[in-house]
Amino acid sequence: MNPAERAKVEKYLRTRFNSKVLAVKPKGKSKDSAEVYIGDEFIGTITRDDEDGDLSYHLTMTILDIDLEG
Repeated sequence: MNPAERAKVEKYLRTRFNSKVLAVKPKGKSKDSAEVYIGDEFIGTITRDDEDGDLSYHLTMTILDIDLEG
């Protein structure tokens, strides 16, 4: 994902999740995905999908059962 795409997705996610500290950051040399953080905490990945001319972005977030305790 290029910087302009990351900025658009970040703005959308910040609004959707009501979080000013959410950030979409580059993921190494990957051109089709980025990492999503809230503050310093990694929460998931966002992947660009441009299949069949329909552009979309997929957010993948894993929640471990130990995170649900307490």
